[in-house]
Parts: sequence; C-alpha cells; structure tokens
Amino acid sequence: MKPEVSVIIPAYNTSAYISRSIESALAQTLKNIEVIVVDDASTNNTLEVVSSFRDERLKVFSNPKNFGAGRTRNRAIEEAKGNWIAVLDSDDWYAPERLERLVQLAYQENADMIADDLYLIKDGEKTPWSTLIQESGESISTIKQIDPVYFVETDVYGKRGLHLGISKPLFRREFLIRENINYNSDIKVGEDFWLSLTCLLRGARFFLVPEAYYFYLARLGSLVYTDKTIRLSGNCQQTLAFIDKEKIHSKLPDLAAALLANYQIFKMNLDYYTVIKLFKQKQCLKACKEILYNPYLVIYSCLRIPGIINRRIQLYLFGNKAAYDIFYSTKKQRNLLIL
Repeated sequence: MKPEVSVIIPAYNTSAYISRSIESALAQTLKNIEVIVVDDASTNNTLEVVSSFRDERLKVFSNPKNFGAGRTRNRAIEEAKGNWIAVLDSDDWYAPERLERLVQLAYQENADMIADDLYLIKDGEKTPWSTLIQESGESISTIKQIDPVYFVETDVYGKRGLHLGISKPLFRREFLIRENINYNSDIKVGEDFWLSLTCLLRGARFFLVPEAYYFYLARLGSLVYTDKTIRLSGNCQQTLAFIDKEKIHSKLPDLAAALLANYQIFKMNLDYYTVIKLFKQKQCLKACKEILYNPYLVIYSCLRIPGIINRRIQLYLFGNKAAYDIFYSTKKQRNLLIL
C-alpha cells in the first residue's frame, strides 16, 4: 500500500537525540506512513542507533561522505513514496496525532503545504517554554492561509514575528515533483525558508494551523549558535540571488520590496557584528575604519541597546536562553547541525 506520508529525517551526529525522533514518527496515530532516515556520514554512532530499530516502515540510507543538509534532504525526498513529505529534524519530535491531524486538514483545505505551531523547548527540559505563535505577537486562532509577502514580512531577522521559515510544513509530493522544487544544496543558511518561499511563488496553497504538534529543540551545537557574520553574509547573498533568479522585481514588486527590506536588515546586522567581531579580536583599527565607512552603525548600535538589555535580562535573570537565541539569531538553521 502506498504510504500517505513519508517522514524524512536527515541525520548527522545526533545519536543522543534521534531515537526519540524516530519513535515519535513510528508512534503516529496515522499508521500508513514510511520513515526515511538519511545519515550524512556521521562520525559517531548515529547510524548504529538508527539501524537498531525493527520496523518495516523505517528505511535507512547512508551518504558515502558528508554532503550537507540540502543534498541529504533531497536524497530522502527522492526515496519517498508518500502523498505527503513531512520533514523531521533528528533532534526534534512529533506529538502522536500530528500527521493524522495535518493530513486531514490539508485535504479539507486543498492545501499543497500545511504547517502547525511549534512547541519551543530547551535541551534537557521536559516542558516547552512557549510556542512559535505565542512568541510572534500574532493573534491566530483558526487555520490561516499564508501568502508570499506575509511569509517574508513576518520573518524578519531580530524582530518579533511568526518566523515561518523555521516551521515544518507537510508538502504535497505531487506538487514538488510537478514544479521541480527541491532544496538548493548550495545554500548553507535558511534552506527551509527558501524552499517554502519557492513553493509559494509557484502557487502553493500554504496553510498554518494554530495548534502545536511539533516539538522544536533549542540546543547548543546547532547552527543557531554559529558565527553570526557567516550566517548573515549567507542571508544577504541568497536574498539578492533569489530576487534575481526569480525575476521578482518585475513580477511581484510587493514581494521584492519585502525581501529588499529584509536584505537591508541583514546587511546592517552584518556590518554591526563584523565590527563587534573585530573589536573582540582586538583589531580596533580595522573596526574603527568599518565605522567610518558605515557611520550609521553608531546610530544602529544605540538603537540596539534596549533590545540587548532585554535579552540579557531574559538570559541571566530568567535563564531563558532559548528565547535569547531563537528570535535574535536567524532562523533555526540547525536543520543542519544535523545536516
């Protein structure tokens, strides 16, 4: 029987977490599924842990060398046979009813993509501290259709918003095949964001469900904790490349404006963190030159002070490191911590 959903789990050095991920997928109330794990040449015992499971619905593949997130996910999608593709990061997990509920709503709304709210949980804790929608400031109580401009405008670096770029939609596999959409293996930052936006540009009907069924783990070792300047530089480059490739200026001026506004924020933050990095490296002369070339950095630094104070309060007084990291970094690019 053809599976209704193919759960794809790309994995890299997550032996301490991946059992929970696989167990949550296999324990879904929707039984007609397959679970596809692709190990991206882990250097620990991740593949051994995965191979210890005995369930005919689980299919395990291994890359001959480390290919990175995009290519690993694409391989999993190529192996998939289900009507729907559901991505599960190898340190996250599902609530038991997630797939059954989302598939039901997807058919009801004739959706090509459907995502739920995310439970936000810190590593080592058992109870989520919040959800994506609760932290966004948005008021969403019923299923909501997402358009490209809204998707971009509510996912702005360093600002409160939905940040649907880190959501984990189910994708109609037929739609991905018909539109020839897959992960860009050259992108190292924000693969989920750009895949979802590409789907929207191709006419995908994307719906957001206000209930949370996905547990999103914030932990050290993920790309959320990597060098900000590297991530911001990648975001700048990819934003301009995407606008040019998709010819968005002429086709969708409102979307172009939203993406360019994001680019400006990425660029200001890149310049800011470049200066901070130079000062930390005691390259004060270079840092001062950067400020001279970009005088707006003085004003921008002053504007950041209230936010910095608030984040320090969250971190040091309330111990809320997840809040500190997730919404003041780029998206969760820890898909590929994993990958």
